Amino acid sequence: MGEIPEKVRTATGRELDRIPWLNVLSAQDRDWAATRLRVRDCAAGEFVLRAGMPPTRWYGVIEGMLRVDRPDEEAEHLTFSGIPGGGWFGEGTLIKGHAFLFSVQALRRSVVAQLDADDFQALAQRSIGFNRFALNQLNERLAQFIAAREIDRMEDDEQRLACNLMWLRNPVLFPSAGDVLMITQQDLSNLVGMSRQRVNKALTALQDQGVLRVEYRTLRFLDANKLRSKAEAR
Repeated sequence: MGEIPEKVRTATGRELDRIPWLNVLSAQDRDWAATRLRVRDCAAGEFVLRAGMPPTRWYGVIEGMLRVDRPDEEAEHLTFSGIPGGGWFGEGTLIKGHAFLFSVQALRRSVVAQLDADDFQALAQRSIGFNRFALNQLNERLAQFIAAREIDRMEDDEQRLACNLMWLRNPVLFPSAGDVLMITQQDLSNLVGMSRQRVNKALTALQDQGVLRVEYRTLRFLDANKLRSKAEAR
């Protein structure tokens, strides 16, 4: 499968400030990487990459929200995760060298950064800090997918939703996520694997408990401790 046609540009200073791994590099490597990073402005519904594409780039979200899924032959899809601001992905595919096994699509207007695979490998060869960042990413994502198996078996919708929201606010994977998550209830339904009606009911309950506030196309987190307690309830 060929590359997706795209328009890229140089990252602005503000956008570079929102790329977390640049801070672990030496001043020389940071300047070097900044000249090689490119940015795409993606519309809602636009594909960042499709399953089957070669591993030519490493990707990150500066603004917006992406969905990682795997379409099947019947036009349905299995959603793996969402990627909010600060999240980077694809390092495992670059390291293995095989084609992407998943597709990534913008859930809303998003700004996506990309670094060529050769530049990723060059940093991995010479920067201990960069290697630690990539290793932490892989380790945290492994924990996320192991947890996802347990979350899928939960019968309590409020707890299941709380667990998924905790992961979307994971400070290691998504350091820029913050206390505001811009997402529709339908997109949240797709990400967590629950019907929109069940998501709406669970969100209403969490709002009544002071965990979050539901706004237009947005969730505003009010109490991190209450969210954690709900997610870890036994």
